[in-house]
Amino acid sequence: MPKENFNEKLTVLLKTNPDLLDDAGELIPAAVRDHAWRLDHDLIKLLLKNDEIKATFFDEVEGHWIFNHNTFINYITDKNFLANAYTRFRNKIGLNIEGKFLRERGEVSLVWPYKDCVLEGGQTKEAEKRKEIFFNEILAQDEINRMFDPKVLTNWKRHTAEGEQDIADIQRDENGTIQENLIIKGNNLIALHTLKQQFRGQVKLIYIDPPYNTGSDSFGYNDSFNRSSWLTFMRNRLEAAKELLTDDGVFFASCDDNEQAYLKVLMDEIFGNENFVTNFVVIRAEGGGLAKQVVKGHDYLLTYAKNIEKFEPLRKPKDIRGKIVEKDGKKYWIEEDWLRIEFGKYGTCYYEDIEKIKGKAKKDEIDKGIEEGQYILLNKGKNKTIVGRYRALDEDGSKFYSVLKHLNADGKNELKDLMGEDIFAFPKPTALLKEIILGATFFQKDKDAIVLDFHAGSGTTAHAVLELNKKDNGNRKFILVEQMAYVENVTVPRVEKVMKDQDTGDFIYCELMQYNQAYMDKIQAAQSSDELIALWRDIAENSFLNWYVNAEVPEEAVNDFNAIDDLETQKHLLAELLDKNQLYVNLSEIEDADFAVSEEDKALNKAFYGE
Repeated sequence: MPKENFNEKLTVLLKTNPDLLDDAGELIPAAVRDHAWRLDHDLIKLLLKNDEIKATFFDEVEGHWIFNHNTFINYITDKNFLANAYTRFRNKIGLNIEGKFLRERGEVSLVWPYKDCVLEGGQTKEAEKRKEIFFNEILAQDEINRMFDPKVLTNWKRHTAEGEQDIADIQRDENGTIQENLIIKGNNLIALHTLKQQFRGQVKLIYIDPPYNTGSDSFGYNDSFNRSSWLTFMRNRLEAAKELLTDDGVFFASCDDNEQAYLKVLMDEIFGNENFVTNFVVIRAEGGGLAKQVVKGHDYLLTYAKNIEKFEPLRKPKDIRGKIVEKDGKKYWIEEDWLRIEFGKYGTCYYEDIEKIKGKAKKDEIDKGIEEGQYILLNKGKNKTIVGRYRALDEDGSKFYSVLKHLNADGKNELKDLMGEDIFAFPKPTALLKEIILGATFFQKDKDAIVLDFHAGSGTTAHAVLELNKKDNGNRKFILVEQMAYVENVTVPRVEKVMKDQDTGDFIYCELMQYNQAYMDKIQAAQSSDELIALWRDIAENSFLNWYVNAEVPEEAVNDFNAIDDLETQKHLLAELLDKNQLYVNLSEIEDADFAVSEEDKALNKAFYGE
């Protein structure tokens, strides 16, 4: 039978399995391969239904049919299978090599599809959901060799309570660490690698509220491998972020039931199971609601230490019940009922009875503490003198409980009250961020800690840092990274408003300087095939293309491109042409005239990178 008919017969058979189809009802080759790699029983039973297909992809051994999955995968990967306009276009512009799509040449882990890949994650608008491009870190290293180099930063402005200002300099401490609040616009994976040069080992706390991969949120990365792509997306960023933490630092990741179990396994791998602190349950809603099974009223907050041996337990302010006094310019409270006859039980041990009950050594220890101002004697009646001890008011806290209560409705309402309108769908409540940030920076030595949020959203983390600093005279610094377009009309205005209300603080805003990313944005914004074809010609002439792409725009390829009756697929194809190493301008190319970096930007980059 002719191969074309066999292809058609196989295609028709595979299309009877809805798990292998996209929204348009077309086969997803990657999904077919994934099912074959996993020796999926439903796929095998499907292929066994047709005698010709069975004879092609199965070997008979003593009456048993053995699936030859390598033969099957090679066949469906061949450029002639599904040889539609999509494939013909790829062939003509060089996205196929030796009959196989470039990204299908053995660059996928069979245990976990795409586990060893880099997911660039280039969404810029919350509503966009598009398939992402994967780069294998090991087998395709030449494709990502410069993606993680430090980038040129541009569009610098200092924002204060009084408004925008030009930047005269970048503040550093005596150790050379940058002491500025920062909001950076750009791809967060690339921004994390850019930050590493200056902030490796300098960040005390990282908090993220990433997309939850619910199918209804903004995470639309590669729907055909929804979970594995989400985990790849997270893995790349977690590994980079871990390098920024101090040895006693802590990482918080908000998540829900959809990915909590998988994310914990991933974070165990990256941070080490021994560095797991807890998985907080965060009560986010009360009352009833609509649900098919159970109404969910909580999220999770996975918490890991960089090094559990150096990590100090999270603290929260203690319920002070003693007298507050000032001594040597510092406030203390006097704890009275701490010295017991038997540890942990009721029954106060009075000063007069210490030697009889606790022994002479304990009595000598208490007397020495009284002389040194650690303890104070308090008369409670005849022969009833108790030993009070001074507790520093701002450094005496209790440990956290594993359940936190912070309602999402509070976050929404406080943002509306602050900004005068609903400008963000699901902001986290500031109280949650203040509780965990204070918990990790409770002691005086950490009041100047750096706090990072690389899924900045509406800017709740910065809001919390500014309010905490105002309350306890801290000097904590925040670094926010956000690639979505709303950073300019939601995140920045919110932080500005908080600074004005608090009458304190300032921050530097800057952006990763775009090159190919500008074309990615134009591709995403295009509304028609004609726009994309015009953009294709511009890309071919003025951008950095992948090395294997034919820079010409042959008319027959244009015809094949037009024959692809799906705008999103056309966008995906054009995005593949671009060299992802050149999404943003590399710092090493700051003097290259082609990138036209201004003298002002050159000076500020020099100051930022300490050159």
